[in-house]
Amino acid sequence: MIDRRRGCEHPPGCHTGQAPTLASATTKARRWLLVEHAGPWAADVAGSELPATARALVDRAASLGVRTQLIRRPGHRERAGRTAGRPVRVMVADTTAEIPWIAEGHVEHPDDLDLGALVRGVVPESCILMKEPVFLVCTHAKRNACCARLGLPIARVLGESLPGRVWETTHVGGDRYAANLVCLPHGLYYGSMSQAAAIAVANAYRSGGLVLDRYRGRAGIPEPSQAAEHFVRAHTGELSVGGVAVESTRSEGDVTEAVVRHGDVRFRIVIERTAFAPCGTACADSVMTYRALALEQIQCGTPVLT
Repeated sequence: MIDRRRGCEHPPGCHTGQAPTLASATTKARRWLLVEHAGPWAADVAGSELPATARALVDRAASLGVRTQLIRRPGHRERAGRTAGRPVRVMVADTTAEIPWIAEGHVEHPDDLDLGALVRGVVPESCILMKEPVFLVCTHAKRNACCARLGLPIARVLGESLPGRVWETTHVGGDRYAANLVCLPHGLYYGSMSQAAAIAVANAYRSGGLVLDRYRGRAGIPEPSQAAEHFVRAHTGELSVGGVAVESTRSEGDVTEAVVRHGDVRFRIVIERTAFAPCGTACADSVMTYRALALEQIQCGTPVLT
């Protein structure tokens, strides 16, 4: 087994832009807790040495099924223990709400942040809604060396372009796609990013759009739905964040049939989970992706899948 905390060994095509990134965003993250901690990060968030308030928040979030990310300003590091006693900057986000949101606050005691409200989809009273998006770049070296080697330059460049909006973060999932970028509050995932591509993505997102190239999908949504959305976007050219929505899906084995709405039009799409095979390499079955088997426009009155 490869120890990814020390190495950066992945199947051919990874980190080169050759391997497809579509439909690879984490499916479990619907509500998020970001905790600023400039001290050292262990291989896992739970194993990091944190001030008492931050530790209690991380533990409570885990018990509630809230995804936790440690964050720090690009290039900002502090030794363990130096952040003890300070108020903790936090952000909370609901990426799959009807209108996704992100809010920010500073807490001195764990009870100052009502994570139960977050789970209910409500902004905690101690936090204020943010008007600007937040960008997370995975630079988690203890998790995977490539995340730091490829992510640090992007975090630095984005941070210079968008002061105060960019954070280095712990593992976001899919280290084979480093450098990874997450756009909040919608939870849009991108992978295998160059500096120029990251800037283009950030500019598009700030204007309410997305870039389909290197787009991994939206967090909290099943992979087949991510793939169905991707192919309909590619077919229609629709790049606004809310311009495409998966209405229903039906799966049998590796094949999924979905109905996807684009404005007043519906599409029926059939997709299949399959192995990515770069140049016929023997280890290709370790990289999975999706392909479209059928895509057709249907009448708005056509019954949706059940």
